Amino acid sequence: MFTLAEVASLNDIQPTYRILKPWWDVFMDYLAVVMLMVAIFAGTMQLTKDQVVCLPVLQSTVNSKAQPGSSGKADFTTVETTTGQGEEASMRTVSFGSAPTVTPDVPLSRATSSQYQPTESGQELKKEQKDSSGRKTNLDFQQYVFINQMCYHLALPWYSKYFPYLVLIHTIILIVSSNFWFKYPKTCSKIEHFVSILGKCFESPWTTKALSETACEDSEENKQRLTGAQSLPKYVSTSSDEGSPSASTPMITKSGFKFSADKPMIEVPSVTILDKKDGEQAKALFEKVRKFRAHVEDSDLIYKLYVGQTVIKTVKFIFILCYTANFVNTISFEHICNPKVEHLIGYTQFECTHNMAYMLKKLLISYISLICVYGFICLYTLFWLFRIPLKEYSFEKVREESSFSDIPDVKNDFAFLLHMVDQYDQLYSKRFGVFLSEVSENKLREISLNHEWTFEKLRQHVSRNAQDKQELHLFMLSGVPDAVFDLTDLDMLKLELIPEAKIPAKISQMTNLQELHLCHCPAKVEQTAFSFLRDHLRCLHVKFTDVAEIPAWVYLLKNLRELYLIGNLNSENNKMIGLESLRELRHLKILHVKSNLTKIPPNITDVAPHLTKLVIHNDGTKLVVLNSLKKMTNVAELELQNCELERIPHAIFSLSNLQELDLKSNSIRTIEEIISFQHLKRLTCLKLWHNKIVSIPSSIIHVKNLESLYLSNNKLESLPAAVFSLQKLRCLDVSYNSIALIPVEIGLLQNLQHFHITGNKVDVLPKQLFKCVKLRTLGLGQNCITSIPDKISQLLQLTHLELKGNCLDRLPATLGQCQLLRKSGLVVEDHLFDALPSEVKEVLNQDTSIPFANGI
Repeated sequence: MFTLAEVASLNDIQPTYRILKPWWDVFMDYLAVVMLMVAIFAGTMQLTKDQVVCLPVLQSTVNSKAQPGSSGKADFTTVETTTGQGEEASMRTVSFGSAPTVTPDVPLSRATSSQYQPTESGQELKKEQKDSSGRKTNLDFQQYVFINQMCYHLALPWYSKYFPYLVLIHTIILIVSSNFWFKYPKTCSKIEHFVSILGKCFESPWTTKALSETACEDSEENKQRLTGAQSLPKYVSTSSDEGSPSASTPMITKSGFKFSADKPMIEVPSVTILDKKDGEQAKALFEKVRKFRAHVEDSDLIYKLYVGQTVIKTVKFIFILCYTANFVNTISFEHICNPKVEHLIGYTQFECTHNMAYMLKKLLISYISLICVYGFICLYTLFWLFRIPLKEYSFEKVREESSFSDIPDVKNDFAFLLHMVDQYDQLYSKRFGVFLSEVSENKLREISLNHEWTFEKLRQHVSRNAQDKQELHLFMLSGVPDAVFDLTDLDMLKLELIPEAKIPAKISQMTNLQELHLCHCPAKVEQTAFSFLRDHLRCLHVKFTDVAEIPAWVYLLKNLRELYLIGNLNSENNKMIGLESLRELRHLKILHVKSNLTKIPPNITDVAPHLTKLVIHNDGTKLVVLNSLKKMTNVAELELQNCELERIPHAIFSLSNLQELDLKSNSIRTIEEIISFQHLKRLTCLKLWHNKIVSIPSSIIHVKNLESLYLSNNKLESLPAAVFSLQKLRCLDVSYNSIALIPVEIGLLQNLQHFHITGNKVDVLPKQLFKCVKLRTLGLGQNCITSIPDKISQLLQLTHLELKGNCLDRLPATLGQCQLLRKSGLVVEDHLFDALPSEVKEVLNQDTSIPFANGI
């Protein structure tokens, strides 16, 4: 036999799930336990005490009223048997009346046999005769046991026999229905995860500190409002600043946390200070809540399952009540039994009594009462389920009571679970809402960030770049530490992969700041900060994946000189970049766009009057439309790199002020159009490197003002004499081609300072080369040169000489006469240098303090 504790264990759930048990579920659980007790008690009584006592109905012809000397009481005999399990049956004959009555069919055997008994007193004999009198049935003990068992199964109604078991089965079904949503795998995992997160959110120190801080801020605001405080610190933004951007400009809004205007952000009360462990745990909770919400909000399985099990319990209640009420009156104490065993017993009809009848009837009435209460609670549950939309949950009350105005409303299973929690304690949902707020998460990140990145730590990360400027590079942080804006001597600030970057008014302290880098960092600025950047910022780099990452305030920086845009700007998205706003950049001189453009946006012409340098670096996308270039007449430097150009664009020939043209890494094969460059009187530098040019037309002679010509990494096999007619040429780079001969006309370039022919097939150096006495750098590496003429000593200004990768067996001793050449500027194999005379090596190893330029 099982115990109550074993059956009640079906109703047990994890203690943490209690928060999802509203009062009606708890009350129904207790009712189920009481019904279990009724079932087990009834079953125990039935197994140990239940019995039926039966007597045959006698067909007697004797009327008991015919006895004249009777005392008025009917004389009858009762035979009692028990049918309990494991107990011995007994039978006893009891006689009532003043004198024995003998029926015709029952002999007085006991009276006649008294003569064989030992001699006794007269009183004992008279007593024995009185006790043995009664109505005899001629049935022995086994027959009574048999007929009692037969009538137990035939005369009693089935409900009297199986009532405890039915109650037990119904109760178990109700218990399972109440807790099935805690056991079903697809809902159990979500509920377990939700309860775990909810408990951690409730106990998190950040929850307490955030809510406490909200209360402090609200009281501080009320105090300021009452005292009429109007003054703000100089770094706090106000909407009345002069030159403020439009409402669509992404500035920092005033929603979310509100801080006292009398204190900087870092001087919050001690309640906002978290240790590192608590901060990391709170950050992890924000991430868990975000992922759990995305996982649960897309389905309503938990809601449907709970509604389904409630409907099942209600239907079960109606079913139990309908069929149970009909059996109340069938339970009675007396029953008539016709077992049809006359051939075994000798009687056809028996009258039986059921000793458990009254007890079972009372237990049944109690059970019906419990079921009625249980059913009414189920009906109330259904009313609650459909009274309001439980698949929607609003944090409106929490938003009103706190400063977390961005807490979103939730839906589906997430909303239903929060509704269930509210029935337990609404404080859980209020604390949980803190971890749904982006304002709260950002504030936590800010506090943790400021706690980790102190002024001293940031100072250690400041470095000096090649321009001898102090720069600070912050990478993959949750925000910008407040201490950054205390580095007042910083010249350059780089913010990379900081999605929640905010630039406060304190940036106005950084008076030396002129260059800002935003790499995948859509920074927001306060009003006062924008005013400072608008007036002081000179150079801005913005790297992005989508044009939406470009802050709108970028196009309002009227004193900006250089703008670098690096990201995806294909032809379909050109309008999204908002280049029409460039007209506000009235002092912009340099515009650098590294993207995948198929055409030059026509809106670039808005800055044409003052733009002096335009750089377009494509990723290999072919640049087709360049008509907008014709309007940029003031551009002095133009770079079109990696744009898959096959010829020199004709639009370039309209740029009368062009001084430098760079067409690097295209697919240019012929440059016959070079004759049109004669109209560009100011063109001094032409870079056609990394193309597929096979020849240089003789018409290049008409570009008379050319000073630098870069033709490296092409497919040139020879150099025409026309190149050497460019008397102003100072730099010539034809490295990495297939040139086998240096023409003797090279001696005509008297102003040549830098000559590079590395990576070709040259085997002989003409003596005319050394007439270019102004040469400073000479690149002859990776050729087939076998000897260096002694006339190299004529190059008195030579500071860099590359000879490595040739077929030399010695170096001329006259190298020592090149006064400015030192070992650091001589690129040659070590064994050739070691073979030089010692006095030459001594000269080359000398230090020199004479400054020189290394060329390109």
